[in-house]
Amino acid sequence: MPIKSETMHSNAVKVEKAVLVTVEIQGQKSNAEEFLTELEQLVNTAGASVQKWFTQKLQHPDSKTFVGSGKLKEIALYVADNKIDMVVFDDELSPSQIRNLENAMENVKILTRTNLILDIFSKNAQTAQSKTQVELAQSIFLLPRLTGMWTHLSKQKGGIGMKGPGETEIETDRRILRNRISLLKEKLLQIEKVSKTQRQSRKGEFRVALVGYTNVGKSTIMNLISGSGVLVENKLFATLDATVRKVVLPYNDDSGRHMPFLLSDTVGFIRKLPTMLVESFKTTLAESIEADLLLHVVDISNPNFEEHMKSVKDTLMEIGAADKPEIIVFNKIDAFRSQEDGFYIGSTGLTAAEFEKSWLAKENSPAVFISATDKDNIESLKAGIVNALLALKKPY
Repeated sequence: MPIKSETMHSNAVKVEKAVLVTVEIQGQKSNAEEFLTELEQLVNTAGASVQKWFTQKLQHPDSKTFVGSGKLKEIALYVADNKIDMVVFDDELSPSQIRNLENAMENVKILTRTNLILDIFSKNAQTAQSKTQVELAQSIFLLPRLTGMWTHLSKQKGGIGMKGPGETEIETDRRILRNRISLLKEKLLQIEKVSKTQRQSRKGEFRVALVGYTNVGKSTIMNLISGSGVLVENKLFATLDATVRKVVLPYNDDSGRHMPFLLSDTVGFIRKLPTMLVESFKTTLAESIEADLLLHVVDISNPNFEEHMKSVKDTLMEIGAADKPEIIVFNKIDAFRSQEDGFYIGSTGLTAAEFEKSWLAKENSPAVFISATDKDNIESLKAGIVNALLALKKPY
């Protein structure tokens, strides 16, 4: 079910209204509610309000309109009666499917999960590096969809999902877009040279990187450990640019010695992350690739946390950082304090206390259970980091 959200921002700007659509493949495990909940979070982060979800079970998506003709009529009727601004699909659409859907629902934007992610990234990009990475991802996304796209885009009135890579929106020449992609790649190479030089200057120092699914509390933990003022928002992809801070923690004894290291916060991962974004953000994710230790932050209050952990692992494998030493940081344990006896963690069938005991008993990776909001067990996390770095025995 859609999450109830306000239809107007505090500044009285009209919020665009959206409906969400997905197809469940018959015979396969259904993740429709899980995926649409996440898609709704993306829509809300982009600044729109979700009015309704539409799902349909099919053997495979319709090649012309993605959903069947009956479901399409149902969606089109709801869109017209409720003055909906956008219809967002949880999967990719071909240019021909977009045109057919647009013909069936006039004056409505047809968007996909990738459109939303690119839009959010575009809004949140702050540095020259992340802005260039986002524009490159947008351009790569548009290139195979160029045929008929400009007519489609010219009908729109702007808003969410319509942020294109500058003037390439009005160009009909593939060569111009390819040239732009080449220029952006060259610009990123130059930026990466500078970043690489900066990372080399840190050679000999321990490096620790926070990684995890988006919106799991990495930036809050970064602030607690380092004392820095990294932006913290309850939104997806609030942080795009890697932030690096120098941290010094005391040894876990009375020796008076201290362990210095560099702590970095990286962009959050998400399921169905567009390939072009993984490619474009490899320079940002280099902090993970070159880290000595990963702090894999997990929102244990999310019922789908196991799937989220797998998505992070898959992405780390894709960028070549899957074999790094890591500490699993199970965050948001405060969410269970009032209902410990009756709440079961995800699909494990265990209470929070039982899960903690079983995890620590069976897994090789060290783990710590914390509440970044309540600042609970943060000292245990700091001690775990020091112990892990001491085990690496790296000179510094």
